[in-house]
Amino acid sequence: MSVLLVPDGLDGSRVDVAAARMTGVSRSRVADLIEMGKVMLDGRPVQRAATRVVTGQMLEVDLADPSPIAPLTPKLVEGMRIVHDDSDIIVVDKPAGVAAHPSQGWDGPSVVEHLAAAGFAISTSGAAERQGIVQRLDVGTSGLMVVAKSEHAYTLLKRAFRDRTVDKIYLALVQGHPDPLAGTIDAPIGRHPGHDWKMAVVDGGRHSVTHYQTLEAFRGTSLLKVHLDTGRTHQIRVHMAAVHHP
Repeated sequence: MSVLLVPDGLDGSRVDVAAARMTGVSRSRVADLIEMGKVMLDGRPVQRAATRVVTGQMLEVDLADPSPIAPLTPKLVEGMRIVHDDSDIIVVDKPAGVAAHPSQGWDGPSVVEHLAAAGFAISTSGAAERQGIVQRLDVGTSGLMVVAKSEHAYTLLKRAFRDRTVDKIYLALVQGHPDPLAGTIDAPIGRHPGHDWKMAVVDGGRHSVTHYQTLEAFRGTSLLKVHLDTGRTHQIRVHMAAVHHP
């Protein structure tokens, strides 16, 4: 963990620019660290790369390398569909039970391994195990994922998702009937204090906002349309559980 004080020369700079200059890593690497919650400003997680820093603020950047991940093994995934393919992007319909890419502690199927086995050439940008991945869906979530084929598409799509200019709409079946039928959940999400493998609504967590609308009510359950302002790990599950509609 690098703990640094913002100098006069960087006063008013974007936090990704300041962190890159002070640590010597690239701005894209800093952006990835921000997305993972590994950049702190005065003890609070940085939410946006465009946040401006002030002289004397304490900037913490966790540069520790994660544990090594097993080499990529091309492997077709049953039920995976390609719904769009052009010179720049691939859109896949990911089934539940499939990860976006290999990661530490996950040895199940992934989108990246399926695309490799199917013979698709994707962007080489990003970490080796998640090249071309510009967005992720939880393992337990099914739905459409965009994967970059060209380097140009990777750059533009990463920026679009990071700057939240892309709308992400989800359908969720929850227990009970939310009251009101439509609303917004604004509650910070972070690691569960008792189980570091779980996410939960916690004080000091990362700013997280979920909008929901009831589409149909059934006996004991409701079908919701969910729109996210932020994209935290397990955000929909965490927020709906927090309002007693898991």
